[in-house]
Amino acid sequence: MSAETTSAGPVRYSINVTLDGCCDHRAVPGDDELHRHAADRLAEADALLFGRVTYEMMEAAFRIGGDAGADPADPFVRTMDAAKKYVVSSTLESVDWNAELVRGDLPTAVRTLAQSCPRGVFVGGVQLAQQLTELGLVDEYEIVVHPWLAGHGPTLFAGLTRPLALELVGRQELASGAVAMRYVPRRSESG
Repeated sequence: MSAETTSAGPVRYSINVTLDGCCDHRAVPGDDELHRHAADRLAEADALLFGRVTYEMMEAAFRIGGDAGADPADPFVRTMDAAKKYVVSSTLESVDWNAELVRGDLPTAVRTLAQSCPRGVFVGGVQLAQQLTELGLVDEYEIVVHPWLAGHGPTLFAGLTRPLALELVGRQELASGAVAMRYVPRRSESG
């Protein structure tokens, strides 16, 4: 076996949702503890993977020195700003903010990225995560459920073509009442 051989890092998906399943970022109030939790989780990976919409939203809100006036004292802002980012988009011509465009065959691109990131890749957003789930490329899901009822959508994984059984592997309660639950795809009993 070659010393050059490394195993792929895990592809992890993380998102905040309300108790009624709304995954609109505006429906979930963020606080210092939630931002610390997210910063700690993001720091466990070598890179972030976003679709165009999530990349543009995150850049607008969390780029230090950007128009939104992101607070560089916030650990989430610092982590997000410094992180290596990859953006899946067929419409963007270029990206900056420590980012590179991902083009071509999505499964191949994600596998190649995971190979180059031994600590893993964190996926953000809704549509890209659904595509990666359909392709069987997500190794871990973190769903942070907040004690809020939004009364509207969008909802997570609406339109998934087949169910996916998950196994709970971790749980953390936050002071706000939010619960961060980590799941992995359940292995087949026959496999």
